[in-house]
Amino acid sequence: MSELEKYIKENKEAFDSKPLAGHFDRFSERLDQLPSGKKVSLFPRLLKVAAIAVLVVLSSLWTYEKVFQHSSENGISLGDVSPEYREVEHFYKQQINIRYDEINSDHLFTDSTQKRIVLKELSEMDSIYNCMKEDLKTNPNDERVINAMIEHYRLKVEVMNNLLERLKKIQTNQKQISHENNQI
Repeated sequence: MSELEKYIKENKEAFDSKPLAGHFDRFSERLDQLPSGKKVSLFPRLLKVAAIAVLVVLSSLWTYEKVFQHSSENGISLGDVSPEYREVEHFYKQQINIRYDEINSDHLFTDSTQKRIVLKELSEMDSIYNCMKEDLKTNPNDERVINAMIEHYRLKVEVMNNLLERLKKIQTNQKQISHENNQI
């Protein structure tokens, strides 16, 4: 039992007592002494309601823009044009993700700077693709844009394959040199 509970139980009679005689009269006198001419203005209350309304509207617009307009900011993808292109896009994205995971692993690079440069270059390739997505948004039936996007995917996979081959070749050469040095 806490000290407060103990104190309340020991002094129960003091807490159960009624107010002293004249308490309500003194309270009424004090209320009457307050300035009665003070009017309550509706302006501050109206200002609070308006501020809340503005916050609700702004947060709704922000949510709508971030959630529902997010895909339209980045243009449209090949999958939005037709189901066949959706399959092509899915295939290439899958291939790119597999290679990206390989490139992003730490065992291929001897230097973190090299890895950072390679990932930056791949990111720049993505920015080019985002520009093509914007072009596709303005011209959704333009075969030239669609073919350029497919070609971009193909080239990116090819570049990533070449990069992985070279990194693996460098890694193999370094292991051979290290093995030869250990034998000497």
